[in-house]
Amino acid sequence: MSSRRLPKVAGIQPPVSPNSPAAAGSSGSAESPPAPASSPATSSPASPVAPPAAAPGSAPGSAPGSAVPAPAAVPAAARTTVGRAGSGAPPDACAPAESLPADRDRICDLSALLDLTTRLLRTDCLGSALRETLRAGAALLGASRGMVVLAPGTRPTTRPGLTPERTIGLGLERADLGELETVPCPTAGGEPAPAAGPGVACPDIAADRQLTPHHRQVAARLGYAATYAVPLRTESGTRLGDAVWLYDDPREPTPRQRELLDGYLRHATEHCARLGELARTRAESAVLGEELLPATLPRIPGVTLAVRHRTTPAGGGDWYDALPLPDRAVGLAVGSVTGEGPAAVAAMGRLRASLRAYAVMEGEDPVAVLSDLELLLRLTEPAASATALFAYAEPATRKILLAGAGHCAPLIVGPRRVEPVETAVSAPLGMLACWEAPSAEIVLAEGETLLCYTDGLLHRTGQSMDRAFARLRSAAAGAPRATRQDPEALVDHVLRTVLPEPLADLPDHPEDVVVLAARF
Repeated sequence: MSSRRLPKVAGIQPPVSPNSPAAAGSSGSAESPPAPASSPATSSPASPVAPPAAAPGSAPGSAPGSAVPAPAAVPAAARTTVGRAGSGAPPDACAPAESLPADRDRICDLSALLDLTTRLLRTDCLGSALRETLRAGAALLGASRGMVVLAPGTRPTTRPGLTPERTIGLGLERADLGELETVPCPTAGGEPAPAAGPGVACPDIAADRQLTPHHRQVAARLGYAATYAVPLRTESGTRLGDAVWLYDDPREPTPRQRELLDGYLRHATEHCARLGELARTRAESAVLGEELLPATLPRIPGVTLAVRHRTTPAGGGDWYDALPLPDRAVGLAVGSVTGEGPAAVAAMGRLRASLRAYAVMEGEDPVAVLSDLELLLRLTEPAASATALFAYAEPATRKILLAGAGHCAPLIVGPRRVEPVETAVSAPLGMLACWEAPSAEIVLAEGETLLCYTDGLLHRTGQSMDRAFARLRSAAAGAPRATRQDPEALVDHVLRTVLPEPLADLPDHPEDVVVLAARF
């Protein structure tokens, strides 16, 4: 009897019965060949018909009329889903087993690039991104050291007041970088030669007579024998600088290493360019904010002033002011505009200028000054809000009249007491239809200091406002006697104690810090 033929699915051999001729052909002897293509699906095991010739391109032992090798002839490492002709399977599915090592290497390369690129994207400033680029390039090229020489206008700085870095190194001391800066970069003269690919290699510095003697002397002194230099350019053509990796022995990167580095740098240069542009924007915003604040504090008989201002990279809206008023009085002001960035900086400049005008006209009444400021804010900046504190002080009598709008209460710091000024609780400016709150009057003893500050000093601690204020009061009370008598030393002591490292220099904290001290 003939057995029913089972349906075939593309790329999958159907199961066969142990009693069928196909099963006998796969496990039987050579005397039981499979039936010819023109015969029915069943035949006698003892049929003397010889097996047909194998189809061109088929492997020995494969089934007739099929280019797919029999399961017994396929190595275990190469058994994949393979489609028959016309089944629609992709051509790569029929790749031979010899291509597997190459595919495996390619997967390893892509995995390494993914890991290095992920590490790069975690950086948040230009300096750290360039250092990560150097580290990744050294890993891809097999180099031990490296450096990046930045183009003019692309020099990061980590803290205000520090000289911007021109050269960033990996595994090199500052003195080594200084010596390497005297050696011209191979890519500095323009585009590398086409045969050199994306970078310029110097495989043997000691044997290269085209180099200057000074270059060979520096290489011998620092212990490197070969270099590979790459210009750092974005897709738009912006040049960030040049990267150079140093080898300890004569060698040059392989084509595969160059290809990997080129693929990595395509992403790294764009990321560094974005961070550089962000750093420039933040620096310009910070400079604008500083220019809107007093460059120096006025000299007023009977009072000594000191101030510290720490702004955020994006530019914040905190301000301070101290201005001479009629009748030998002095006006002290601190405030904060909600938000950050250029909009907050601009609003801060407008509010500070307006407060100076109101203080000159009616400074002896702090409530009137803040009421006029609130009306101006509500009419001209309806979407903004701000906190403010204004104090009218008479140095001769040490009498101070002050009012606050949603602002932190100042501290009285003296040899016998450290306590806050009891001001009325009120909403910030711009939050109510009509703002008004009573003022507070205090008289300081001789040698006492009025310490004003913005809420950023408390917020940067990461604690609740009550805990942060207790920390501030404890810092002022713990100041040595000589420190309390010097406003400059007092504000520095308060900042160091309330905001120790790393709280004092959080790069991305959204809060400005202002501390203003006036000693009578």
